[in-house]
This record gives sequence, C-alpha cells and structure tokens, in this order.
Amino acid sequence: MSRDLLAELLEGNDEHVASAAAADLAARRDGQRPPVVSVCCSDSRVSQEGMWAVDRPGFLFTAGNIGNRVSDRVDGERVLAGSVAYPLAYTETDALAVVGHTGCGAVGAALSAARTGEFPAEPGVRADVEELVPIVESGLDALERGDAADGAGSDSEDRPSVRNRLVEYNVHEQVAIAREADEAAGAEVYGFVYDFHGAYGGPDGAVSLVNIDGERDLDALRERVGPEHADRVATLL
Repeated sequence: MSRDLLAELLEGNDEHVASAAAADLAARRDGQRPPVVSVCCSDSRVSQEGMWAVDRPGFLFTAGNIGNRVSDRVDGERVLAGSVAYPLAYTETDALAVVGHTGCGAVGAALSAARTGEFPAEPGVRADVEELVPIVESGLDALERGDAADGAGSDSEDRPSVRNRLVEYNVHEQVAIAREADEAAGAEVYGFVYDFHGAYGGPDGAVSLVNIDGERDLDALRERVGPEHADRVATLL
C-alpha cells in the first residue's frame, strides 16, 4: 500500500513537471508577489488552490491549520501567525482570505470540549483546540441570545447545525483578530465559508462570502461584489 501511494505521489509530480504551471516557476525563481494569502483549515477535503481554481504558482500564499486560525501564542501573547504575517510584511500581499468550512472537525472538537471539558489526547491537537474553545463559548452565547430574541431554539429543525453556525462565527472572529494586527493594517480581509454540506443552499464546493473587513451586512457585501456574485453572499447567523 505505501509503495503504491509513493508511486502515486511521484507520478503526480511527473504530471506537474510536464504542466504549464511548472514552467511558470522560471519567472519566479528570484521572488514572489502573491496578491492573496489564504488561511484555511487543513482538512483534506478543502483544497485551497482547488477552491479558487488556481492553476499557476505565484498567485496564492497558503497557510493551513486546524480551525483556520490566524494567530499564534508567543511568550503568552497572541500575535498574527508567521505564515500570515510574512506575506503581508514581505511579499507585497495586500489581501487575506480567511476560509472556514462546513463540518469542521476542529470546531466540532472545540464545541465538545466546551460542553464536556474533554479535550483530544494529543498535545499538539489539544493546544490547537484550546485556542478555539473561547471563540466557541462566545459563539454559543451569541447564538443563544439570538435564538431567544427570535423565538427559535438552537436545535430547531429549520436552522443549520450549531457546529456550522459556529464555523461561520469563528471566521468572523478570525477576521477581527487579523484586523487588529499591525501587519494587516494595509490589507483587505475577507471571510468565507466553504460548503459541502448544503448549509448555505449552493452547490458543493461553493464559498459564501460572510465578511469583508469586519462588515457583515448582507446588502453591503452584495454591493461590494456586484450583481454577478450577489448570490455568493450569505450567512447562517
């Protein structure tokens, strides 16, 4: 099995070497100027290059982790993660896309931890989930207040799942964290949710725009993207 997998990887690289995209590397040997840095969950079902149909090197600076988090802890202080800060500071990148996805396992683990106090056993996984728990707890409070205000329970059959709503809530929080960082002061920050559970009503693989620079009003977002993409603006909150 492992030998077959290794062969598959090498054969895939053979195809890459033969592709036009690989030929583009020659023009980029001395540096990169990607216009966008994308922070997405590391989930294998969510391809960063694939979702944007990126077929050439040099366009997308990719950063991935479980829970699409934009920050790290350094000496106890929360800072913009190096994989996000680097392109904004050094490669003239002027846009950051934060991409959550429906059915996120990291958000699910944080939700479970918030409810039960139980965390994953692996230290590295636990540390990542611990970073999400305060966001999930805040999100649960916000959902409960919103549901109480409109008279619907959080488990109402006509509502999306709590986990998927928290996925979007986490995207909003990550956008807010990024916008507080000095390195992102000159960048536009977009928030998206990649959907393959039908939560936003579109086809599998579609992204919904939920935030631009902290703006969450749907009409304002639709005005930004124009009528041709207005149907890609949506929210579960």
